Amino acid sequence: MKNVLLMVLFAPIFSFGQNKFAQLGEELPTPNEYRNAAGAPGHSYYQQKADYKIDVKLDDAAQKISGKETITYTNNSPDRLSYLWIQLDQNVRAQDSDSKLISIDKMEDFRSIQDVSKKMFEFDGGFKIQKVTTTSGRDLKYAINKTMLRIDLDKALASGASISFNIEWWYNINDRMKVGGRSGYEYFKEDDNYLYTIAQWFPRMCLYNDVEGWQNKQFLGRGEFTLPFGDYDVSITVPADHIVGSTGELQNGNSVLSSKQRSRLKKAAKSDTPLMVVTPEEALSAESNKSQKEKTWVFKATNVRDFAFASSRKFIWDAQGVKIGGKNVLAMSYYPKEGNPLWERYSTKLVAHTLKAYSKYTVDYPYPVAISVHSKWIGMEYPMICFNGGRPEADGTYSERTKYGMWGVIIHEVGHNFFPMIINSDERQWTWMDEGLNTFVQYLTEQEWERGYPSRRGPAYMIADYMRGDQNFISPIMTNSESIWQFGNNAYGKPATALNILRETIMGRELFDYAFKIYCERWKFKHPSPADFFRTMEDASAVDLDWFWRAWFFTTDYVDISLDEVNWYELNTMNPDIEMSFKKEQNENKDQFIGDTRNKAEVKETVNERDGDIDDFYGKRDVYAVDRLHLKEYAEFKEKLSGKELELLNSGLQFYELKFSNLGGIPMPLILRFTFIDGSNEVVRIPAEIWRRSEKKVSKVFMFQKEVEAIRLDPFLETADTDLNNNSWPEKRQPTRYELFKKRNKRENPMQRQKRLEELED
Repeated sequence: MKNVLLMVLFAPIFSFGQNKFAQLGEELPTPNEYRNAAGAPGHSYYQQKADYKIDVKLDDAAQKISGKETITYTNNSPDRLSYLWIQLDQNVRAQDSDSKLISIDKMEDFRSIQDVSKKMFEFDGGFKIQKVTTTSGRDLKYAINKTMLRIDLDKALASGASISFNIEWWYNINDRMKVGGRSGYEYFKEDDNYLYTIAQWFPRMCLYNDVEGWQNKQFLGRGEFTLPFGDYDVSITVPADHIVGSTGELQNGNSVLSSKQRSRLKKAAKSDTPLMVVTPEEALSAESNKSQKEKTWVFKATNVRDFAFASSRKFIWDAQGVKIGGKNVLAMSYYPKEGNPLWERYSTKLVAHTLKAYSKYTVDYPYPVAISVHSKWIGMEYPMICFNGGRPEADGTYSERTKYGMWGVIIHEVGHNFFPMIINSDERQWTWMDEGLNTFVQYLTEQEWERGYPSRRGPAYMIADYMRGDQNFISPIMTNSESIWQFGNNAYGKPATALNILRETIMGRELFDYAFKIYCERWKFKHPSPADFFRTMEDASAVDLDWFWRAWFFTTDYVDISLDEVNWYELNTMNPDIEMSFKKEQNENKDQFIGDTRNKAEVKETVNERDGDIDDFYGKRDVYAVDRLHLKEYAEFKEKLSGKELELLNSGLQFYELKFSNLGGIPMPLILRFTFIDGSNEVVRIPAEIWRRSEKKVSKVFMFQKEVEAIRLDPFLETADTDLNNNSWPEKRQPTRYELFKKRNKRENPMQRQKRLEELED
């Protein structure tokens, strides 16, 4: 019998290679001297460095960028490099771009002449490379493969060596309203002015590291950018009345700002509330009186992975100081009058709050400035600067959706300074490592901005609709950026939700926050991989999370745990008075067969009721009567029990056997709320490891002193369970509202309605 029991206990172990609780082995790369088993940089970790000296001119008349740069590239790897790869991201808009060729079209996409016109719209985009030379002017051999440029070196670049070379180029700036894109210009017809948000504007070095070698996957438009850190010295020539916001610190404020503006900026740096640097009146004057002269703004940035800028004569500029880690950071906003009143009221305050919140959860913000630039319909991030949407109506009113949309995008894009600008993951390959982690901390930051903030992503229940959707159009989180179905849900929502579940339910806030901060500190100004994140979170918390990573990140399974069955038991006290009374009550209260009920009325008299000789011993005895023998046997039984056993026997203990099914495939903790008949309740939390031997079905017995009236599984909506209809005992269905009438299109926002109301009352 003993051997049979062992076989039953250990048989499931042989299936662990297929279950969620198997340790992550071949799914993760083998630790080595560059990245160790703890998830930290190894003793031989290295990273390359790319420094830039750039001169660029923005042609406001032709909407054109022209530039020349000197790149100094340092090879800190142990490898000899016979060629260098450089990103040409603007080529995604070239007329022969693969992005256009691989886009999927359906006739249903062409519903109007405007749709056809947009499809046929032609734009001469892409870099026009003029020269690639040594610093002495000698031509270098190079080849362009779509969005990548390869420089073939005459002599391989040795480990520890550096090389400098020059590139000259120009390109046409895209109209974002027509062409789209992360950067470009917006034209304001009313005052005949442009607002430029300029990014991916110069040829940039690709990343070379121990994980990918050269990360030279083509840029198709979705998978973003993976870049080495370096120092930048950038001179930006623009019309003299333009205001420029940029990555880095302004070096020549005396040349480009008035004495009043310099004084205001100095005062703003010490203020804990936003102060104007360029006033609305000054911006309005510049809009009306266009200068024909030029100015050159000079910026320097240290240890950044990219560089972007914004330029317009329409810009209002405000700023304030933010104390972080003993340093003073300038939080600033640049926006046209079309952004007000929203932007003047909120933008810089949001920047300051985001820097403080993210610094608390990740690393102290290390840079001297952080900038939010207003631009219609856009949300995009770069070191120290981001471009954000959120525009009121022309009359200055706005909807709550517009307001929260603006708040959310500013927090999100400023937050990208941390992921991936500082904790510099490979966006081209793993979108979730910057978007997902950033969206998670965005949620924490939003909740500290306003109590009850209606965050779009983060809470577990908000991802349920996506996870229970059509599996043909859902990708594992661990999917290349360009191949993801449902990009927003997959790269932003699901990983952010996963981290929230880890923090609130699996690990707890204290353990999670400690491990998450360790990851951020380990990998600031470095290039982490997914394995580094997974390993660090376990290493710093002593929580085995392999099952969680496997289920949430490597599969498209979902959470649907069903409370299938509840069986209620009470202890048999062996006391004949109690047990006979219980049996009699049960018999009297049991459901009656309909035939018995009808026979009582229709059969007037049975034979044994007429004939007294029919009933014998069995017919006459009271089966529920307690006799002296019962009492004697009970007394003998009690003598064999200890005092504690007798006390337990008479305690009235209630037993509840609960049976569960894992229908969705993702094992999760069982969070159960038991409500008792006296109105009290108790919450029991069972770790997900209850599923480790049987991933499909488990059971658990609970003992209480009181009778249970109701049971609720996942009562706090913390596991992303996709079907709440099977979470209750007794069964409780979730109502769905059926609308007979379609919602009417909103013709005005509430602020506009209030204005009409005030006019009516006047």
